[in-house]
Amino acid sequence: MLRPIALLLLLAFVAGCAAPPPEPDPIRRALQNLSDRAVDRMMQAEALQPPADQVLLLVSPDVDASLGIESERFLETLTRALLGASDGPQVLDWRPAMAGEGGAHQWRLESQLEATAPRLRLTDRDLLPYRLVVSLHRPDNGGALWQTEVEGAFDATAL
Repeated sequence: MLRPIALLLLLAFVAGCAAPPPEPDPIRRALQNLSDRAVDRMMQAEALQPPADQVLLLVSPDVDASLGIESERFLETLTRALLGASDGPQVLDWRPAMAGEGGAHQWRLESQLEATAPRLRLTDRDLLPYRLVVSLHRPDNGGALWQTEVEGAFDATAL
């Protein structure tokens, strides 16, 4: 015969297993979708071929404060998307001490996430239009050697 405490623990375990899984975080999902789109374009860039032979040094992104998204949060999702790319590049955080000469397969990845218009108010939601600019630079060169833009709008209720 089960003791009362053991019975309560067993019931709590069974009830926990039957509970529906928590809803995915809508902010994380929106940022991950944006990061995945940018990485898909980046993996097609001729300069990065083959991606598995490249090293990307990620600079902390410049994120428009009006979007309400922390730079670190966006950097995390961009990093996850890069690491999840099939046969993708090596990914490292860039530090100012890394400036200067780099190898032939080293790239500094810079990104800017900016609001492109004021908040758009619809009947059922607010939208925040954005533009993500991702560019690749050589560690010893200031100019971008490759760049892409991704535009869209975040659902402000998810942010």
